[in-house]
Amino acid sequence: MPTKGQIVIDNFTGDTIEFLETSSDTNGERVTLKVTLKSKGQTVDDHLHPLQDESFKVLSGRMTYLLDGKQNYVSAGEEIILPKNKPHNHYNTSDEPVEFIQTIIPGIDVDYFIENLFGMINDGKVKEGKLPFLQAMVTARYLESPSRLAAIPMGLQNVLIHTIGPLARTFGYRALYKKYTGIEK
Repeated sequence: MPTKGQIVIDNFTGDTIEFLETSSDTNGERVTLKVTLKSKGQTVDDHLHPLQDESFKVLSGRMTYLLDGKQNYVSAGEEIILPKNKPHNHYNTSDEPVEFIQTIIPGIDVDYFIENLFGMINDGKVKEGKLPFLQAMVTARYLESPSRLAAIPMGLQNVLIHTIGPLARTFGYRALYKKYTGIEK
């Protein structure tokens, strides 16, 4: 279970996330994170969040973000909001780390997803930021704070998620694993 002050570390890249506020701390209103990206380049595919806005305040370095198909930058002291239902991404393109405060509104269960994801990364189950296909289908189907890939039509994704997600659960895949989060979902 994610807790205030908990730090998760990607053992391969050295990227870190500290939970400043969890969803349970804020009654689901938000999750606030302090993120340090040492890795360079995109670590996940362009995506969108149907239910959540993300805001970023850069503390040091320069964060690259994509919004409306355009690449932009936010430097120390600057802020940006990436709104729900808009394809986007954020990452570091500099040789220097970028550190920022990220707030996700509403929080829902995104903190559990992050904790689970870092556990899977460190166990070698996630390569280059991409969940294996069956894992992605279960995660998208059973988490309450969904993300969708920007490059695949929403209707097709929904059909795949709602047909393959339940099937993948019969093979033991879960959206959250007790090993990483203390709960199974």
